[in-house]
Amino acid sequence: MSAEFRVLLIEDCVADARLNLRALRRGGLQLEFERVDTTAEIQRALKAKTWDFILCDYHLPELDGLEALAIYKERGLDIPFIVVSGQIGEEQAVKAIKAGAHEYVMKDHLEHLVPAVKRELQAAEERCIRRRTQATEAFLASIVHYCEEAIIGENLDGAIVSWNAGAERLYGYTASEIIGNSASLLAPTYRPAEQPDVRQKIIGGQQVTHFETVHMRKNGTPVEVSLTVSPVREPRGRIVGASTVSQNITSRKEEENERLGLIQDLSAALAEIAGRNAELSAPANVAMSRPGR
Repeated sequence: MSAEFRVLLIEDCVADARLNLRALRRGGLQLEFERVDTTAEIQRALKAKTWDFILCDYHLPELDGLEALAIYKERGLDIPFIVVSGQIGEEQAVKAIKAGAHEYVMKDHLEHLVPAVKRELQAAEERCIRRRTQATEAFLASIVHYCEEAIIGENLDGAIVSWNAGAERLYGYTASEIIGNSASLLAPTYRPAEQPDVRQKIIGGQQVTHFETVHMRKNGTPVEVSLTVSPVREPRGRIVGASTVSQNITSRKEEENERLGLIQDLSAALAEIAGRNAELSAPANVAMSRPGR
């Protein structure tokens, strides 16, 4: 740990504060610090700056360690709060830990201070990373849930494990109704071979894109869909399931069918006109081919 850390010392004894700082610096920590020992000073310091950790004596002229800890908790902080005291019994130490202190170190055993600080700084960093990860996951989950397209998660057995709002709108099933059921519930009985084929490609690590098929809604009506199916991998890379994005292409298919029908009708009409023209021109051609008298 070579970066400079900001440490707030809640300590009334200048000599003890110096001993704490010396122990920290000998342990390789570069420090910016401030020493406070009253309620007003603690509140001001916590409001004025961002601190990396706090070292707090348990017995202070105006307040004790538990009261200082309560002020720290009111700020909603998640930085190491370590009690450093020469006159704290086991009962008081346990009470401080239960109240939210992260660790306690005795002043006559300051060799334990640096390991405790480094350990709690690492734990605080891990908590911060975990919160950011959870916030990112929640944000992404919200995007997926409210996405217009139907997004469906399946395990390798084909059981549905996630079902967003787009899927509810497209298929008519709520998440509570469909999760746990086989995805084959969506496949029409006259197209049974498609699901296993797609699943085998996913198991093989392939992505299936723009796969057009027919699915069945809850009310029994068919819907034309275009599917993009991707493997879902665990952190080590093992494929554990599939994510399917399903788009309703019924309107597009109807337009295509109308266009094809129109083309067929035009082609038939042109063929009929060509046939009639051929019939009309046939006698004239015969007459012109007769030899003159």
